[in-house]
Order: sequence, then structure tokens, then C-alpha cells
Amino acid sequence: MDRANPWGNPVVVAEQPLASTASTTEFIMAQFIEFVGNHPVLSGMWLVTMAAIVFYHQRTGSKGVGPQQAVMLINRNDAIVVDVREKKEFEAGHIVDAISIPLAKLEQRITELKKHQQKPVIVVCKLGQHSGEAAKKIQEAGHEQVFKLSGGISEWKAQSMPLVV
Repeated sequence: MDRANPWGNPVVVAEQPLASTASTTEFIMAQFIEFVGNHPVLSGMWLVTMAAIVFYHQRTGSKGVGPQQAVMLINRNDAIVVDVREKKEFEAGHIVDAISIPLAKLEQRITELKKHQQKPVIVVCKLGQHSGEAAKKIQEAGHEQVFKLSGGISEWKAQSMPLVV
């Protein structure tokens, strides 16, 4: 098939049948191996970066629980819920009996949780991104069973769990 490129010269394009999935996968792997061979420094930097991200999340993260597991912890183990969203977001809707301690004020108000030291703590934020940091601070304050709500209040809502206003 002849096509004209922007410079006016005809371009010949060979039409080939679509390759099978196995040969496509082999081709992609061959390209990947060639790329790694041609760019060892770039590939090494990518591996180091990925390892650092995984290491950081393992050290700073706490155990995550989904909404169903959180309900079981609340009902069976009398867990308390600490909501680290801003006051305005908390008032728009929160988990029943949740304690509102905005993340910015957590270090100053962490003593409010001393009376609940033997109970499990579930930390909630908007999307599950800041609860790991808050959970780490609460663990450092002496709480042993600290969990973060995976997906945050957004996941709670997505699973049609109840909120109070």
C-alpha cells in the first residue's frame, strides 16, 4: 500500500496479519530485555526507586482493613474510630461514634486517646492516603492495635455503609 507522508514522498507499508498473543508477548519481552541492556543506569535507577517506595510504605504503613473488617472490629472488639479529616469534612458525614481529631492537630490531641489504649483503633481519612501517617503516630503513642481504613471514607461510602451527619 502506498501512502504519502507529509514531505510528499510515497511510503510503502507492508500489511501483515495480526500476530498471535504468544508472539506479541515474546516480542514485548524481547524489547524490554533489549531496553534494559541498552539502558542499565536508567533501569537500575527505576529498580532502586521502586524498592525505596515499597520500603517506605512498609515502614510507615500500618495494617489496613476494609469496611467490612472495620465493622467487625467495632462490633466484636469495641474498636474506636479516629477520623483525621478536617472538621468541615467530618461534619458532612462520619462513622458512628467516631472521634474527630484533624491530622494537623493529632500530636497535640493524642492524649485524648489514652483512655482507649487497650482497644483497637481504626484511623479514617478521606481516601486512605493520610491515615497511615496518623496510625504511625498513634502507635508511637503506645497503642498496639492500630488499623487504617483502606480506601478511607470514600470506600466506606462506596460500599453503602452508614454515615451520620
